[in-house]
Amino acid sequence: MGATVLAIVSAIVGVALLFQAKRETPEKAGKLRYGAAGAFCVAVVALLAGTVRVVPPGTVGVQVLFGKVRKDPLPSGLHFVNPFIDLTLMSIRTEVYTMSARRYEGRHRSVDDAISCLTHDGLSIRLDVSVWFHLDGKEAPQVFREIGEDYVEKIVRPAVRSAIRNQAANYLAADIYSQKREELRRAIENEVKGELKDRGVVLERVLLRNVELPTKLQQAINEKLAAEQEAQRMKFILQRERQEAERRQIEANGIARSNQIIGKSLSKEYLQWYYITTLERLINSPNNTVVILPFDQKLTPLLQVSPERR
Repeated sequence: MGATVLAIVSAIVGVALLFQAKRETPEKAGKLRYGAAGAFCVAVVALLAGTVRVVPPGTVGVQVLFGKVRKDPLPSGLHFVNPFIDLTLMSIRTEVYTMSARRYEGRHRSVDDAISCLTHDGLSIRLDVSVWFHLDGKEAPQVFREIGEDYVEKIVRPAVRSAIRNQAANYLAADIYSQKREELRRAIENEVKGELKDRGVVLERVLLRNVELPTKLQQAINEKLAAEQEAQRMKFILQRERQEAERRQIEANGIARSNQIIGKSLSKEYLQWYYITTLERLINSPNNTVVILPFDQKLTPLLQVSPERR
């Protein structure tokens, strides 16, 4: 648009110089005509430059002609347009909007921007949330016309905060902190997606980053988790002891069965033979010098004593 204004101004200057040349002497008139020609050349160059527009990657160009927004956005690339068109660039890249309790994080850096909401059991919790979204390039003219370039603060932020408060009211605080956190995230995402769809904004994902509970509830949950972990540990110990007891019982049964089998196989004749054999080994052992034989039993120890022991 600036080039078009320059072209108009240059053309006006050229026309003024031509009219002035008619009133001057031939010598001055010639110089004024040269000046007018130069002004017309500048006007032509500026006008041609105003017809060439470049839309950078990741953006679309919204065309405004005399205050009226045209429906067809310009994609990235080189374009030749009406020199009187005012072109506004709008990003269609993925953007992230963070609302966090941490300062200097997110768009509202100087304040605590976490979302406070009430749960189904009436407790107040605080959530840190990030949202991924992008502008639908085809809907950029409508967004520019109806909302403006600051559509994030006007549309995205209120929609996200409202959806979080609406959905958090359907869950218990303890459930949000534990097993139903992902379910809440999906519920928020679905509501926000529906709100932004008709506004020309595409929601990609809602990230539920942190859940801050009241201090007493946080302590109660931690104690409950610790108790559950201790119960699981004791259950494991009992199971291990039960298995060890079963192993010992099986081992004892095996030993008893073995002794029973051995006991049945020990006859009187075998025991006498084993007794005599043992005495013979003791007598012939180099470690023994005296062997006391029990003669008070009805057993004759017929032993073969080695010559060296005699």
